[in-house]
Amino acid sequence: MMDLAARAGLYLHVPFCQKKCAYCSFYSLVPQAEDIRRYIESVRLQMRQLARGPDVRNLSFSTIFFGGGTPSTLPVAVLAMLLADCRTLFTFAGETPEITIEVNPGTIDATGLHQLRRAGFNRLSIGVQSLDDRELRRLGRIHTSGEALATINAARSAGFDNLSFDLMYGLPGQTVPSWQETLERALAIAPEHLSLYELTVEESTPFFKQAQQGQMNLPVEDTILAMMAAIDTAIGRSPLARYEISNYAVAGRQCRHNLTYWDNRCYLGLGPGAVSAFGGQRRATVADLAAYCSCLAEGRDVCQEVEQLDSETRFRETVIMGLRLLAGVSIDELNHRFGIDLPTYYNTTLDPLLAQQLVTIRAGRLALTPKGLPLANQVMATLV
Repeated sequence: MMDLAARAGLYLHVPFCQKKCAYCSFYSLVPQAEDIRRYIESVRLQMRQLARGPDVRNLSFSTIFFGGGTPSTLPVAVLAMLLADCRTLFTFAGETPEITIEVNPGTIDATGLHQLRRAGFNRLSIGVQSLDDRELRRLGRIHTSGEALATINAARSAGFDNLSFDLMYGLPGQTVPSWQETLERALAIAPEHLSLYELTVEESTPFFKQAQQGQMNLPVEDTILAMMAAIDTAIGRSPLARYEISNYAVAGRQCRHNLTYWDNRCYLGLGPGAVSAFGGQRRATVADLAAYCSCLAEGRDVCQEVEQLDSETRFRETVIMGLRLLAGVSIDELNHRFGIDLPTYYNTTLDPLLAQQLVTIRAGRLALTPKGLPLANQVMATLV
C-alpha cells in the first residue's frame, strides 16, 4: 500500500514574470516596486506557519518544485535562501529529493545557473516553447531560439544532468514542418525530459480575445493530428519514452514531483495561487499578491477555498489523474487506498469505453489505449 504521507511534494509558486505571455492563464504579474520584497517576507512567513501544523509535520517530502510565473526573475541569492528554508523547516524522506526550478531563457545567465546548482537545485525545467523565432515572437516570448540553446548549454556546463524543457504545438501560424524542425533540434540536445503541450486558448487570456475576433491563424484539426504524429515519429527515434499524456523521459528521469499529482498523493503549495492537498482537504491560496501578503501580515487565513474531500471523491480523482499516465491505475491499489473496487463502482459506465477500445484493463490496471489517448478528456469526463 502506498504511503502517501512519506512521498509528498512541496511546491513554491513565484508569481513574477518579466512579461506576461498572451496565452498564459496561470497567476503571474510583472512585479512593481516593493512586490518582490513583500512576497519574500510573506512566503517565508507562510512556510514557518505551515511547518508548525500537525498535518504538515506528519508529511515527509520527496520533491521540491519552484514554479511560476518565472522563478528565475528572483535574484539567485533569494532562490537559494528560499530553498534552504524549505529544507530546514520541512521533513524529507531518506532519498535525495528531486529539486526542480523553472527558468526562462533571458532571465538567467551562466553564473546564475552555476549558483542555482550549488544551492542544491538538481533538476532544471526550461520554458523554451519553440525553437522557431517567428513562433516565439507570436507567443510574445522574451527570448530567441539562440538564447534558448545557449541557456541549455550553460545549464549543462553548470552541472545540471537532469534537464527538461517545454515545447508547444498548435501555435498561431505554426506548420507541421516547423514543428518537426523544433522537435528535431530539441532532441539533438539530448534532454532527459520533454513536456510537449498543445496550445489551449484559455478564456482569461489575450489570445482568447484575439481568437474570438478572428485575429489568430490557428492550425486546423488535421494539422494538429499531423503534429501529434510527428511527435510519435520523432520520439520513436530517441531515447525518450512517453509516460504521461504530454510528457516524455529517458528511463529513470520521469518528473517525480508531477507524479505526486498524477498519483493523487499529498502536496503542499506555498505562495499566492498555490494549491495544497493533505489531511483530507484541498486548499487554494488566494491568487492575489496584495491580498496574500495582507492576510499573512494580519494573521488571517490565506486560503480562499477549502474543500473537504471524502473517500469517494478522492477515489474518482485518483482514477482520473492516474489515467493521464500510460501505465494507468492499479485496481488493487485503489481498493487498498479507498476500499472501492473500480469495475464494480463504474459498472456499466466502463463497458462502452472498453467496447470502443478507448481503455483497457490489463494486468490489473485500467489504462488508456493508443486510440484513447487523443480522446483522454472525453474518457475522463465519462468517469469523473
